[in-house]
Amino acid sequence: MSIPASERTLTRRDEANAEAARRMCEAEPVLVDLRPAGEVVPGMTPTTILTSGAPLAWEEYEGGQRRALIAGAVYEGLAADEEDAVRRLDAGEIQVSTCHEHGCIGSVAGIYTPSMPVFVVENQRHGNTGFCNLYEGESRRRLNYGVYDEGVADGLRFLEHTVAPVLAAAVRRAGGVPLKPLMARAVRMGDELHSRNTAATTLLIKELVPQFVDLAGDGEFDSEALRRTVAFLSASDYSFLRLSMAAAKATADAAHGVEHSSVMTAMTINCRDFSIRISGLPDLWLRGPHPIVEAKLFEPYTADDIEWIGGESCITETVGLGGFAQAAAFALQAYQGGSPQEMARVNEAMYDITVAEHTDYLVPYFGYRGTPVGIDAFKVLETGILPVIDGGLAGKNGVGQVGAGILKAPSECFAAARDAYVARYGTD
Repeated sequence: MSIPASERTLTRRDEANAEAARRMCEAEPVLVDLRPAGEVVPGMTPTTILTSGAPLAWEEYEGGQRRALIAGAVYEGLAADEEDAVRRLDAGEIQVSTCHEHGCIGSVAGIYTPSMPVFVVENQRHGNTGFCNLYEGESRRRLNYGVYDEGVADGLRFLEHTVAPVLAAAVRRAGGVPLKPLMARAVRMGDELHSRNTAATTLLIKELVPQFVDLAGDGEFDSEALRRTVAFLSASDYSFLRLSMAAAKATADAAHGVEHSSVMTAMTINCRDFSIRISGLPDLWLRGPHPIVEAKLFEPYTADDIEWIGGESCITETVGLGGFAQAAAFALQAYQGGSPQEMARVNEAMYDITVAEHTDYLVPYFGYRGTPVGIDAFKVLETGILPVIDGGLAGKNGVGQVGAGILKAPSECFAAARDAYVARYGTD
């Protein structure tokens, strides 16, 4: 018979988990700038390309993730064409590294090249920084989905030369944009800040309108650049996703490295596996098979068309958003399936595998209860309840996005985490 928590003595693991969750809740992510990755991302060199997932050797990358890395080299001008890119990657003239190793967070394939602009988000409560590059737009054909052609390249150049400079100037003029108030309000307005960011994007535009007006009055940018930037943000409800990812990265990293904690601080996908990080096991990636998926696919695609090419936007679930705030975003059923009743049921189940309730991200449907935060690897194994993730799905052969759905993190990762934890700390 289990002993109620109120009647048992807190273990060192309990206390460490409470500390990790406290750091997540107290984080204060602030957008302070946009800069080229090569200028601000730690360890980024002129010949480095970053990608999603736990580390792999270059030769281990396959399928769409390999194509995306090759395309990144061509876009950056590090290679003349795909054949030249492969030769240079094989020779080590172009280095592949992973986003998490450099304070970045990757959407799907998660390609970063030195010239790409990134959001710089500082956790002003704990002093650490997270980076994320910009959303490419509404087209299903995007580099982060393993697609590259002249249209994709034009879109990336538009972000680099038009959108990023305007946004950077607006953010600097504002003296930074605190993200947590926007994110907390967006949850109350129907976002879960992973697969739905409509309210958050609208709130961001509203926040920056005075700066856009001032920029127009100062003549710092021509009216066409301002107009195109605002039009792009207005047409791209997912624009805020990259900010919620950077904010979540800065939040979760502050909770990483707490001795004795079994709280998860990252989930990530590459072309070969699904991996997690545990706060009290700071140097390890605990790996397992790809996630279980329940998909709502676009016509004419089927489950056989899905390809795993990476993904780290599930960092949002790690800090109590995404699938852990589904009951705040019932409109998602039109995008990824399900029903309000099922979304609420799934969301409620996440309280059984977490150690706290968020102090700021409140779900109106649950009577403004805080979202479940601080996923405990031991609770996952004890209950058999797997963390749920909202997410988009990539297709094979460079077709781009083929659908969306609910993913479940594989139990094997948590079993590996338990074994590594016991090997390091013993049992309570």
